[in-house]
Amino acid sequence: MRSIRARDSEALRNVADLYAEIPFRIGCRMLADPVEAEDIAQETLLRLWNHADRWVEGGPGIAAWLSRVGTNLCIDRLRKARRQSSDEAPDRADETPLADAAIESDEVKQAVIECIGDLPERQRASIILTYYEQLSNQLAADSLDMNIKAFESLLYRARGILKDCVEGKGVVKDDAGRMCL
Repeated sequence: MRSIRARDSEALRNVADLYAEIPFRIGCRMLADPVEAEDIAQETLLRLWNHADRWVEGGPGIAAWLSRVGTNLCIDRLRKARRQSSDEAPDRADETPLADAAIESDEVKQAVIECIGDLPERQRASIILTYYEQLSNQLAADSLDMNIKAFESLLYRARGILKDCVEGKGVVKDDAGRMCL
């Protein structure tokens, strides 16, 4: 970070090579659009470059900072899109393969994706950071600028809403009545 602060573009290139995948993955999962996710990754790295002089030694690591900024940029885009358009998003194309097991698996995945998309932004971010990005609750809470108890409460509510939504879509259940996720 000292090199980036000194405007060493090679240092930024090295950071981008090592860490640009983090905000890109978050963007893909939160926005469901790889082009938008690429924009999120670029904007995140641009902010790292522009705000390098504010970097605090001993603060959060670069990966945590990029997760937090990328998540916040995604939330901002989702809010902006919601304000600009009241139209519903078009249905996704059916991509199910022919095999019965694959069809059931794809239906479950699609139901989960749709239900995650229906969650409020911060709840969506909590699910994505915890289960898809596999961040610890503490790192995910830090990414959302929350204390751990508030984050765990948010995650608990998000899981409950997600479970109810997926069950409401009639997703496949096993013999014991449990959802097969």
